[in-house]
Amino acid sequence: MQIRWKLRMAAAQREVWTAAQLRRLLAERAGLEMSSASVSALFAKHPAQLKLSTLAALCTALECTPNDLIEVDTTAIQRPVQPAVAAVVPQVAVGRGRSMPPM
Repeated sequence: MQIRWKLRMAAAQREVWTAAQLRRLLAERAGLEMSSASVSALFAKHPAQLKLSTLAALCTALECTPNDLIEVDTTAIQRPVQPAVAAVVPQVAVGRGRSMPPM
């Protein structure tokens, strides 16, 4: 499964070009005060995690739906078949040394 973060594209489609513009919209339309650094991080890269309340505020500020911000590819990942591991059998060294006398 792959997740694609599309905030920048959704914002651009609504003529929001900078993180500062988005920050103002979040405050005005959604009542969410975020630091400049936090909004810049959301704007610049794929977030590792996102609160649902932040997602809702982004949707409110940009007048969009979560589908406009996130694209989820649910195609099953094809994993290569692992070859069977051969059983490891310890080898006994047979030497040509002197024979031991019986005990």
